This record gives sequence, C-alpha cells and structure tokens, in this order.
Amino acid sequence: MEAAEAKPVVIKVAALCGSIRKASFNRGLIRSAIQISEESINGMEIEYIGISGLGMVNTDLEVDGTFPPQVEEFRKKILEADSILFSSPDYNYSITAPLKNAIDWASRPPNCWADKAAAIVSASGGSGGSQLHYHLRQIGVFLDLHFINKPEFFLNAFEPPSKFDGDGNLVDEEVKERLKGVLLALHEFTLRLQNKHSKDVSIV
Repeated sequence: MEAAEAKPVVIKVAALCGSIRKASFNRGLIRSAIQISEESINGMEIEYIGISGLGMVNTDLEVDGTFPPQVEEFRKKILEADSILFSSPDYNYSITAPLKNAIDWASRPPNCWADKAAAIVSASGGSGGSQLHYHLRQIGVFLDLHFINKPEFFLNAFEPPSKFDGDGNLVDEEVKERLKGVLLALHEFTLRLQNKHSKDVSIV
C-alpha cells in the first residue's frame, strides 16, 4: 500500500486594500494576487477583507472586552490569517485613513497582528507609493508584524502605457510577474517564520 502524499501546508493570507473607491487600482492588485495564487502558487489562499464598514475607532464602543459586530468579524479574520497582504495608495506620504483605522481596530488588546508575516504592494502616483511602504513598516515594528524585505513593489499607476483597465483590473503581464514574486516571497517567509516559532516552542 502506497503511503499517502503529504498535503502542502496552506498559508492563509488576509488581503487589505487601503483604497475604498469602486475602481481602485490597489483592489485590482489584490484581485490579481488572488488569481495568481490560485493558478500558480501551491499552498496559498488569499482572502480579500473589506474595511469600509468598520466605522472609526472609538473605545467607547468596546464593552466588556467586545467590539461592534463588524469589528469583531474583522479582528477574527486577521487572527485566523497566517500572513497579511497590504495593497494601498500613498496619501500625503502616508497610509490612507481607512487602512490606518483598520490597523488600529485590530491592534486593540489583544493585538491581532502580532507575529504574522506581511508584504506591501502599492499602486499610486509619483514614486508609486514608496513613502507609504516606509511608514507602514514603521507601524509594523510596534505591532510585531514581520514584513518581507524584498522584492519591493511600487507601481506608478498613471505612467503610460496603462497598467489597468477602466474597472481597475491589472492587465499588464510584466507587472503580474512582479506581483507573483512578492507572493512567492511572502509564502516562503511565512513558512520560515512559522517553523522558527515551532522550534522556539519545542525548546521551551
């Protein structure tokens, strides 16, 4: 009787978009990431997690350690994820208000972000969102998020030829390959981080 093949470890990725507009380029990056993972990356599942309905952070809404229903559901999704994919434009050299709000809700005790791997992709004007990356990485230090260092993914969304169609879908094949590189790095880093944690536990 042949031994059953070991099933690959499935990495669950929570994908957050910093833009809430209908035809967001960054939402398009997430759609492409989901498609790439389904077609080309064995053992990775990406779920888009909406943040537009969370409401502004207000600790008055925290009652006996519980949060509003939408916030509770959001926090649960983050806790269940192995890693995080952030996709966001640059607003005034920083992260967007909806994304910061989501980060703050999930950071309320107990911190849902701790010890998770993460990656950032951005489509924006000018430098493509590089300032956003640096600011988000700085926030991640306090949250105990562990970002991959390379490859970095900045995309000038308005530089011709157009990388997106009118609905915000990514149509440039070269950019899709760059995006795939980020996902592969996130997959590898997540497994390495989980392996490290399991070794640390066994030593204790």
